[in-house]
Amino acid sequence: MVEFDVPEIDYDRYSNRQLAGPPLAVLGVSLLVIAIYWYIHKTPVPLGFDFTGGTEMRIASATESGIREAFDAPIDSIRPVQGSDEFIVTFLEQGTGSSDALRSTAEAAGFDPIRTDTRSAAFGSTNQQNALLGLLLAFAGMSVFVFLLFRTFVPSIAVVISAFSDIVIPLAIMDILALTGLVEINLSLGTVAALLMLIGYSVDSDILLNNHILRRRGSFYESTYNAMRTGVTMTLTSIAAMTVMTIVATILAIPLLPDIGLILVFGLTADLMNTYMLNLSLLRWYKFEGVAR
Repeated sequence: MVEFDVPEIDYDRYSNRQLAGPPLAVLGVSLLVIAIYWYIHKTPVPLGFDFTGGTEMRIASATESGIREAFDAPIDSIRPVQGSDEFIVTFLEQGTGSSDALRSTAEAAGFDPIRTDTRSAAFGSTNQQNALLGLLLAFAGMSVFVFLLFRTFVPSIAVVISAFSDIVIPLAIMDILALTGLVEINLSLGTVAALLMLIGYSVDSDILLNNHILRRRGSFYESTYNAMRTGVTMTLTSIAAMTVMTIVATILAIPLLPDIGLILVFGLTADLMNTYMLNLSLLRWYKFEGVAR
């Protein structure tokens, strides 16, 4: 693997508070945004069809703009069917009315509703519970693994906090995008998978840094720069790959992949900050000022 030539940052210029302050501030603002969105919408993030239930309709003889103008019901997604004038439109459960009413609206607008499928809100609620349980189990398993690996509190909690922040920041960005109306990325089974992937990416970079500093020979900063050469290369390569995937999937109108790509780009960018500022500051405190002394 070709490694990026990471410039050697003069960390001595910055105190541990200066390094940890910005990541913790971003984490605090992110939690506040999620709390505000939860207060307004009774849910921490925008929920998609997988978690709300609703109606999925395949429509022919239509355009995307025409579909959005024709329906008052909240639309989760509009996916074109390649090589045809057909679209698969997903309506969220809230306020959609019956599938018959949706078919009537489509016919009145001059569209041809080919097929209609309905998913109950109860099924969506079950999906919510399963997804939340999966995230909690994955995060708990990661935390236990990290504590067993390092067997000391500060290095372990540094990894856990960084991973937690890597998940919270993309969720807050989803809320900001939804509140501002710029882009709506709804939480779906696909975006939950992206959050699970973020846990793995975060643990990789944090464990790499911790291992170099705690278990390799050499000075603190020498070990830091060695870890950064590999870790930053891995993260930037992943960001570049996810960016390309998002652009291509958007151009080709491939469903779900753009949302997954954006979540990973947001989370991996946050991981650079959390790993090499927050995690590093905690490790430096541990090595020179904390219990390790």
